[in-house]
Amino acid sequence: MFSASNPNNDVYVTQNTPSDSISSLTFSPVSNHVAVTSWSKEVIVYEYQLNNATVPSRFKTTLAAPVLCSAFSSDGQTLFSAGCDNTATAIRLATQQTSPVAKHDAPIKEAFYVNELNCLLTGSWDKTLRYWDVRAPTGQAQSVVQAPDRVYCMDQRDRLVVVGCADRKFAIYDIRKLTQAYRTIEGNNSPLKFQTRCVSSFPDLTGFAIGSIEGRVAIHHVDQQQTNKNFAFKCHRHENEVFAVNAISFNPQHSTFATAGSDGSYAFWDKDSRMRLKNFGRAPQSITAAKFNPAGTVFAYGLSYDWSKGADHYDKSKPNFLALHWVG
Repeated sequence: MFSASNPNNDVYVTQNTPSDSISSLTFSPVSNHVAVTSWSKEVIVYEYQLNNATVPSRFKTTLAAPVLCSAFSSDGQTLFSAGCDNTATAIRLATQQTSPVAKHDAPIKEAFYVNELNCLLTGSWDKTLRYWDVRAPTGQAQSVVQAPDRVYCMDQRDRLVVVGCADRKFAIYDIRKLTQAYRTIEGNNSPLKFQTRCVSSFPDLTGFAIGSIEGRVAIHHVDQQQTNKNFAFKCHRHENEVFAVNAISFNPQHSTFATAGSDGSYAFWDKDSRMRLKNFGRAPQSITAAKFNPAGTVFAYGLSYDWSKGADHYDKSKPNFLALHWVG
């Protein structure tokens, strides 16, 4: 039995865990529930209580293909999960009933429930964003927006949608004007030199942070008049080793944010003062997903192998599990 070291004394949820790597984490907007999706096709919903080490699972299901993302409805009663079968599935948590609500021509990498429009927003490797009316699903998207390339990462916060694509391309959208991008950034103008891995928008919607496979994060502003505030910095590097930044998440209550990487560590940062607030110890597995809860009091992260070193370094004796850090 694998015994995981716990350098930060966080809560490790080692019961009822997914059998393959964790692909995403999503918090309910109204309750203490966090959904975990996995390459094992599993979707697991856990219930947490602040400062309580017991985190039971409340729901678990297996879908038709590896699940890459999920999003809660505004009332927290439905979880939308999507992935490699090109389909988004609505899961009614009270009844455990499932039904398809969205379809792409390639795997769906990202999904968000847009409260302002009462719709589901999905981004896919088919190079499109699509908006779906999940209250009366017809199988036809309300709107289809062409992305610059395959969607690798995305964040939606209020009216701001930021999409990171293949070849380091980016697009910025305003959900009030769905048909075209407010601004696009071509790969040769990207602040990062290597493949984009993750993105997170500022809580005040003035910009976003992007992370790459080269252990680097860039702070970028939406308004081109604020380019003097853009900067990039190195992180998740140890001596001569460079690790991918797999996740970035802004604390919804502050301008601080967290990064998490293939090295198994996470750190808290303040973008305004351009400084690292705290660096945390390295866990025995890569961190493949991470996110703050809506209140900013819990930082959740998934410990799994991210395959960055190939099959030769895969150790099936190491479990895949959720970890929770209470933010003081």
